[in-house]
Amino acid sequence: MVEDELALFDKSINEFWNKFKSTVSDTSCQMVGLRDTYKDSIKAFAEKLSVKLKEEERMVEMFLEYQNQICRQNKLIQEKKDNLLKLIAEVKGKKQELEALTANIQDLKEEYARKKETISSANKANEERLKRLQKSAVVYKDRLGLEIRKIYGDKLQFIFTNIDPKHPESPFMFSLCLNEARDYEVSDSAPHLECLEEFQENVRKTNNFSAFLANVRKAFTAMVYN
Repeated sequence: MVEDELALFDKSINEFWNKFKSTVSDTSCQMVGLRDTYKDSIKAFAEKLSVKLKEEERMVEMFLEYQNQICRQNKLIQEKKDNLLKLIAEVKGKKQELEALTANIQDLKEEYARKKETISSANKANEERLKRLQKSAVVYKDRLGLEIRKIYGDKLQFIFTNIDPKHPESPFMFSLCLNEARDYEVSDSAPHLECLEEFQENVRKTNNFSAFLANVRKAFTAMVYN
């Protein structure tokens, strides 16, 4: 009876041991499987994470490159803006210079017109004086032995004769021209007359050329008799 129980107990022990061994073996296999699965998962995750990091790095590089491009574009735009403002300022300056030049040209035109009118008036006055001189020349040539010649420098030379009774043909002369102020200017008297400058001032004031010639002839005559 006892032997049977011992045999049954021994059998139970053996069955338990066999089951335990089988369980431990299955558990060990499961642990190894879980470990391998974990390793594979970690490896896959690491690979995905690496790929993700590389993509993010590329994104950061692209962002930085885009930011640099924007900075370069902004710098280029600013340079173009500065150049444009400079060009606009230059154009305004040229416009002001052109306006000033146009105004100067207009002033010059007006001044030229005034001078032209003045010259025209002076020419007319000179023509009238020349006519009077020519008329006087005809009269004085016959009555006073006066001859008028045109010489160098747009001057007129007045030559008196019949002054010296001993030498009727001896010439007494002076030169006459119009200066820049269009006034009479007397010079080159031969023989020299001290009073010629006074006669010049009188004819400028009175414009009486006949009286001027008469006074000059009287001065030459007085010189002969003195």
